[in-house]
Amino acid sequence: MPDGQSVSTAATMIERFEQIRPLLAAQSWRFDADRRLSDEVFAALSEAGLFRLLLPSQLGGCGLSLLDFMTVVEHAAAFDGTIGWLVGNGGGISRAGGYLPLDAAQEVFGKQSAFVASSTGAIGKAVPTKGGYRITGRWPFASGAPHATFFAPLCEVIEGNRQMVLAFLPREAVKLIDNWHVSGMKGTGSWDFEADNAFLPAEFVCDFQPIPTVAGVVYRLPGISAFVWTVATVPLGIAKGAIDALISVSSGHSRLGITFPLAERELVQAEIGRCLAKCRAAGAYMRSAMSALCESIESEGSDVVAARINYRLACSHAAESAVRIVLRVNDLIGARALAESQPFERRERDVRAAAKHTAMSAEQFVIGGRYALGGDISGASF
Repeated sequence: MPDGQSVSTAATMIERFEQIRPLLAAQSWRFDADRRLSDEVFAALSEAGLFRLLLPSQLGGCGLSLLDFMTVVEHAAAFDGTIGWLVGNGGGISRAGGYLPLDAAQEVFGKQSAFVASSTGAIGKAVPTKGGYRITGRWPFASGAPHATFFAPLCEVIEGNRQMVLAFLPREAVKLIDNWHVSGMKGTGSWDFEADNAFLPAEFVCDFQPIPTVAGVVYRLPGISAFVWTVATVPLGIAKGAIDALISVSSGHSRLGITFPLAERELVQAEIGRCLAKCRAAGAYMRSAMSALCESIESEGSDVVAARINYRLACSHAAESAVRIVLRVNDLIGARALAESQPFERRERDVRAAAKHTAMSAEQFVIGGRYALGGDISGASF
């Protein structure tokens, strides 16, 4: 179990992941059929601290750096898209421990089994009342909803300057709607949930762009940028897993009508090389863009807008690259990629689903190009 006063690294978290890999592998066939993780798998991920990656170490979290966070999520997604998605979402929203007052943060994240399912896919209403707010709305895509202990929807305060806030609702305050019937990322349990005039004390509500309660650039990221980071690395991890799976079978597998293994064909060798180069280049661009964004946040007078746009370009580029890589891998493996018993067809479904997230929308290329050309981006979301 993680030490509440130590700061973890990517290496220590990957080691914990590898310790539970046999359990995850034994049950991975169930994820799609059940449309959720089993209680046993979810508990193992929780106990390993993989849903506490960005939680401040003062609260028993891992306190990872942003780049270490990406490395861990990518590693998990290379094993399984569903696992990577939930580690990215759960571990990512744990950064809220650096926004909330200490008592509220301890209530939300105090138990090792804590998991916050967040949703910015819709905007609810937060009506001020004595001592807090009344929360009403319905929100989609709450990944991990079957196991969530708290839910963090985006709301608009209906009063004054109508600011955007995140409301941390306990599980008993919401109604869950099991409507996650999809082709990809089937095991993430990304259900809808709703609240109907639920009272929430003020200490469990924070601005979407909050004032941090602890030090660290992780907690000073722009709200949209912070949300994007939790999921944008997942497609690259899936692509890496697809390449690894192709390499692992290529020495003993040949296409119908071809007498020698894939590994001995120059076409396959060249394409694997290209896929590796594309995957590594996209990952390097993401890391570089995030590093530049952090530097701009910490440096007075820096062009944060340019850094944010560059960062969003990197995330959308990574998603597009990942889809192309997985499709190419599956083309190379041939008909075997169609078999549900093989580690290929599910990755294709998962990477397509992950890349459809609004965080990686192709609209970001429009914004980036418009900005480069000196156009007006005042109404753009980035």
